[in-house]
Amino acid sequence: MSDRPPGGGIEVAPDDIAAIEARWVDCWQPHEVARRLAGISVPWYVAAGWALDLFRGGQTRAHHDIEIGVPAGQFGQIRERFAEFTFDAVGDARIWESATPQVLSATWQTWLREPATGRYLLDVFREPHDGDVWICRRDETIRLPYTDIIRHTPDRIPYLTPELVLLFKAKHVRGQDQADFDGVLPLLTHLQRLTLARLLTRVHPGHAWLAALDDEHAR
Repeated sequence: MSDRPPGGGIEVAPDDIAAIEARWVDCWQPHEVARRLAGISVPWYVAAGWALDLFRGGQTRAHHDIEIGVPAGQFGQIRERFAEFTFDAVGDARIWESATPQVLSATWQTWLREPATGRYLLDVFREPHDGDVWICRRDETIRLPYTDIIRHTPDRIPYLTPELVLLFKAKHVRGQDQADFDGVLPLLTHLQRLTLARLLTRVHPGHAWLAALDDEHAR
């Protein structure tokens, strides 16, 4: 991905946000995404808040949308699987409808749109990778095999391991992010807590969650 945002696109003003959110009201749920991606060879996973609910074994709150992560270099296979839909690129408060390869190369987030209705159904993160090794967008020195970061529900829905989900949520810590952290922390293994603490120290030194992780270590 380029460090420079592409030109063009549609600017998203604060007054536009409610209308865009309304277009997500019928977005898919994890089981529907898994059904549509069944048999694909691309390593993919449910990300963000839905990933934590899959880890917890049930939905704990409303979700505005659904995000999945895929290797950027294999996004073409995802696009082929959803050939009847359109992908819009998103970034820097702009939307590039029916994104060109040039725009895709300069962004990492893509919204799957139903052409007939304009509804958004799926948010696809095109993540950096080196072959079968996942690379963290927040710190490219964090590199892990996909086999180490993807977990599965009993019915085989893949999701990002919770310590990495929380690492991404740590950047802004909205109310829902804090609630997710508080709800998931007691369920993490000792190794997962140690891993999250180590990654937070590297990416967000002094983060408020480190104190809670230290308290858990002391128990």
